[in-house]
Amino acid sequence: MSFLDTKPGVPLLESDNLVRHYDVNRGFGKPGATVKALDGVSFTLEAKKTLAVVGESGCGKSTLGRQLTLIEKPSAGELKINGNTVGNLSDKEAKLFRRTVQMIFQNPYGSLNPRKKVGQILAEPVLLNMDHLGRKEREERVRETMAKVGLRPEFFQRYPHMFSGGQRQRIAIARALILEPKVIVADEPVSALDVSVQAQVLNLMMDLQEEMNVAYVFISHDLSVVRHIADDVMVMYLGRVAEKGPTEEIFAKPLHPYTRALLASAPKIDPAHRVKAEPLTGELPSPINPPSGCAFHKRCPFATEECAKVRPELRSFEGREVACHRVEEIA
Repeated sequence: MSFLDTKPGVPLLESDNLVRHYDVNRGFGKPGATVKALDGVSFTLEAKKTLAVVGESGCGKSTLGRQLTLIEKPSAGELKINGNTVGNLSDKEAKLFRRTVQMIFQNPYGSLNPRKKVGQILAEPVLLNMDHLGRKEREERVRETMAKVGLRPEFFQRYPHMFSGGQRQRIAIARALILEPKVIVADEPVSALDVSVQAQVLNLMMDLQEEMNVAYVFISHDLSVVRHIADDVMVMYLGRVAEKGPTEEIFAKPLHPYTRALLASAPKIDPAHRVKAEPLTGELPSPINPPSGCAFHKRCPFATEECAKVRPELRSFEGREVACHRVEEIA
């Protein structure tokens, strides 16, 4: 099995009904419960494309990222890389998988070892996954990758605390890129940075995508960032997909009531770009005890009795996929 070999006509990354449930202890005298953090998520990602995953806190975005990188194993469902199913991997297969899929974390300081210098941080994944390279070759690879992300040569011997937030995120990007992966899962990679630095890091990521043919799964709550970087958008609500499709189409005409509310909540200077939507009532339901039928029906201004009883499945409508019983009426 080789995760690195691209196959014509086969998606680079494919998720089929991915599920992640957690058993939780509710305390003395109370029965255990199950948190349905992911409850059947499916999508495909092509090479050199960016899929943005958006939604409120608690919708399952970061949980999805952990499944895609195998930081955690899914409870059910199937994950494929270049057509190869990712299941129980041998040590050799795990090395190939790590070279194929890497992750950039939200906190650039918390994700870097404060006791190691930049050169050591970047050399470590090479040492673990490309052990055929000698010390000199590893150092050359580290310095080349540093140059790609805009880090000066003298940074090689410095510690993470000696850098700004933007520089630390460049180090994190370099660490993800040094194994030349096919897919990078970026979990809120610019949310901890100043706006001016955000733009620099986003442009860097887009330039590197073009140069290294890498695909991104970009997890974010910032819709302006998503519109700038993503080819496609997947909107999640309570562990499931509410809507997915091309970025410009979703921003121009959101179909699902939740997508409308999400876009309407984002501030926009130009009135022509503002989305009108009915205001939401209530709060995000608990994933321990989700509502019957459509998980969004208690907050949806268009909900009917059918919405409360029958869970809608994703279906094609106007060139995208929507999980809504009444999409034809409200579109």
